[in-house]
Amino acid sequence: MEDAIRSEAHDGYRVITINRPEKMNAMDRATCLALIAAIDAAEADADCRALLLTGTGRAFCAGADLSGRVNGERPKGDAGNSIEETWNPLARRLSNLRMPSVSAVNGVAAGAGSSIALGCDIVLAGRSAYFLQAFSKIGLIPDCGGTFLLPRLVGEGRARALAMLAERVPAEQALAWGMIYQMHEDAALLDEAHKMAARLAGMAGHALVLIRKSLRASAHNDYNTQLDLERDYQGEASRTPDHKEGVAAFLEKRAPKFSGKQA
Repeated sequence: MEDAIRSEAHDGYRVITINRPEKMNAMDRATCLALIAAIDAAEADADCRALLLTGTGRAFCAGADLSGRVNGERPKGDAGNSIEETWNPLARRLSNLRMPSVSAVNGVAAGAGSSIALGCDIVLAGRSAYFLQAFSKIGLIPDCGGTFLLPRLVGEGRARALAMLAERVPAEQALAWGMIYQMHEDAALLDEAHKMAARLAGMAGHALVLIRKSLRASAHNDYNTQLDLERDYQGEASRTPDHKEGVAAFLEKRAPKFSGKQA
């Protein structure tokens, strides 16, 4: 049996692929933990400066694999215990990556799969892809960060309706609503995602992480607090080798050669 999670090193970035096409890339506990381990390995690789996440076959990820929960069977404890062991650590890994991330949504992104896709910094989707908050169909609520991400992307009114009604959001609609960054024809999606990951890998990586942190903080900061945060993060960014290289390249009218190093 092939690995449920594949990780491939490219020049400056890694591609992590959820590889359970027979399950529409739905993830059981072992697969989720394997995905976390693959992300941790990318973090530990000094040569990795961006992450690309995608799925095999017709799906990005159909969420949690429920196939073992038949005839009234349930995992030990309640769903909250499972979330604390799997989905929450995964969401936190994506949210706190030391590098930018891209998701290439090649098909259905349902349940936690939608949260994983939307949890990446830049979301690209194929024309046939769609997003589905499927939780209410089995009497649950969105998890893996879904209740945080969705209202910030599409507004509380749409988020509430999507989570309650469990309606599909096709890629074209997701683009119009600002849920994703770009939509591509299915055959071109992965090539475009590789280009995006390579582009991010060649940029000033720590500045990109500080941009992510700044934008996220703005959701709950007041104006003056955000100005203070911008001051602090700008000071931090200005002390990196990449800032010095960027200024030098600008003055010398050449392309910068960023290292991605924090110090």
